[in-house]
Amino acid sequence: MALAQTRLDDLWDFSDAAGSEARLRAAAEEETDAATRAELETQVARALGLQERFDDADATLDAVSIEDAAVAARAALERGRVRNSAGDAGAAVPYFLAAVDAASGSGLVFLQVDALHMLAIAEPDQAEAWTSAAFRALDGASDQRTLRWNVSLHNNAGWRLFEAGRLAEAIAEFEAARDAATRWGTPQQVQWADEALAEAREALGEG
Repeated sequence: MALAQTRLDDLWDFSDAAGSEARLRAAAEEETDAATRAELETQVARALGLQERFDDADATLDAVSIEDAAVAARAALERGRVRNSAGDAGAAVPYFLAAVDAASGSGLVFLQVDALHMLAIAEPDQAEAWTSAAFRALDGASDQRTLRWNVSLHNNAGWRLFEAGRLAEAIAEFEAARDAATRWGTPQQVQWADEALAEAREALGEG
């Protein structure tokens, strides 16, 4: 993977998709390495998708030169996200599966887990299985940014359990999310985990 996720973190602000698009476009235009530029272009497409500019996102992905596994995985991920955001989860699933294949075949754990977590969202009936696969993919990972996926995986599992009325199990997941956030996450993620724990404990009558 030519593009470091930490660099992407600096370019992204998920509360401002249009601003992120502008920064990502500028970074792509200035990038001299073709593989890195292609990865950045997939993120331009993601920003367009978040603005519900789905045709523009697909057109941007059509223009991406796919010459390595990281670009293939990112392009498939963003094709899937576009369809999932547009309300067609069924059409998104084959793209997320393709992203898993591209990433896992080249040891790109971060992108493999991203795709698995998206499969858990797109196929809620299979969410536990996809989440378990994501945790298995993280076994042995040492990169701190990759390990941060533990936060989202536990958090998402917690909310699924919460919505199913399995409150004690949800609390256990939120506690795991908070532990992961403390170890690898951001202060914002710690705060969100605390808020989720408080809500779940109150629902269980522990508040």
